[in-house]
Amino acid sequence: MTEGSIFKNILLFSVPLILGNLLQQMYNAVDSIIVGNYVGKNALAAVGASTSLIYLLIAFSQGASVGAGVIISQQLGAKDKENVKSAVHTSLAIACILGLTLTVGGIIFSRPLLVSMNTPEEVINDAVLYLKIYSGGMLFNVVYNMAAGILNAAGNSKRSLLYLAAAAFTNIIMDMLLVAALHMGIGGAAIATNLSQAVSCLLALIFLVRTPADYKVTLKQIKIQKNMSLRIIRMGLPTGIQNMVISLSNILVQSGINSFGAIAMAGFGAYMKIDGFNILPVTSFGMAVTTFVGQNYGAGKLDRVKKGIWITILMGFVYTVATGILLLTFSGPVMKLFNPDSEVISYGQTAMKYFCPFYWLLSILHTLAGAVRGTGKSIPPMVILLISLCIFRIIWIETVLPHFSTISGIFVLYPVSWFIGTLLMVIYTLKGKWLPKEA
Repeated sequence: MTEGSIFKNILLFSVPLILGNLLQQMYNAVDSIIVGNYVGKNALAAVGASTSLIYLLIAFSQGASVGAGVIISQQLGAKDKENVKSAVHTSLAIACILGLTLTVGGIIFSRPLLVSMNTPEEVINDAVLYLKIYSGGMLFNVVYNMAAGILNAAGNSKRSLLYLAAAAFTNIIMDMLLVAALHMGIGGAAIATNLSQAVSCLLALIFLVRTPADYKVTLKQIKIQKNMSLRIIRMGLPTGIQNMVISLSNILVQSGINSFGAIAMAGFGAYMKIDGFNILPVTSFGMAVTTFVGQNYGAGKLDRVKKGIWITILMGFVYTVATGILLLTFSGPVMKLFNPDSEVISYGQTAMKYFCPFYWLLSILHTLAGAVRGTGKSIPPMVILLISLCIFRIIWIETVLPHFSTISGIFVLYPVSWFIGTLLMVIYTLKGKWLPKEA
């Protein structure tokens, strides 16, 4: 990351991340496609209702993964082997603790949380079952994300891609077996997801144990090292809080969707699986620029930092405009994959019309936020994302939404909040003191 062509470095690092996230989103989408076609639209709605809660449960662990990744990338850039070793083993210990905690919490609080979200009676039992079973495999999810964060921080994103490919293959096979063939319903879909996450987790850990690189893992050394754990938490806490609060705002949005009934939930939930094919590559570019900036910032190569940011923005812009056009062009056939019901398809198409033309805003927002995080300044992006993607959304839901009689009042909230976040992030990037002036 600190030598050679900037465009090539970022592209070669980003592509495995993007493909990996697309694979992950693909097997999530396959879950919904199989559930929607073999179990029904109420089951499809149940998966959609559970998704925002799942993001809430893993939000803090994702922040810890970001914190560990920034520290590891900076220490690798500075060639500090001892601190790399300490960060790797401490981060995995943190992941184990968080994973077990989330497993217990998810199982216990599934029903109360779904009830508080106004989940319709005809959907709630399936949603509770799905969320409880999914929570049972949360440890694999959290540990894999941390292991992938270690690999990505080291510039080895190709490994993450291989392991996600294995997980996607496992998930699709198990979905077809448990849901389509054995008729295990929504519970079978959750079990299939857990098994696939276990595969990717174990493969990533096996590689980390066997690699001769500086980030090699020795199982006996996985423990909390106080000073390093405080550094990781301090670095990851802003992102973790940001993710949790944004997830809470998304739960409020989902509650609004739920008030329109099971068909609206099914349509919106299905589109959210499509939405991931735009959002996840954008966040991948953000992760790539965080690692790129972290290594070059640690190596004192500040000119490469600025050039890398511009190149990443351009890459994200081109991707989001292209995918937005494709989705709008083929919106009907894409939505029909999930469920043949015309009303379900109509709700999904309406969401597309509000989302697809504006994904490029998110590409700018996440690239700039990732770049600033790479220098160790994680609080400013957190504040900006909380204002735009959380506080503004809550204000909108409480004050503006009651004046809308249709679901469009919820859908339009997304691009408006993206615009506010992008504007604030651009202003901070230009005016804030996050990079030395000599850059």
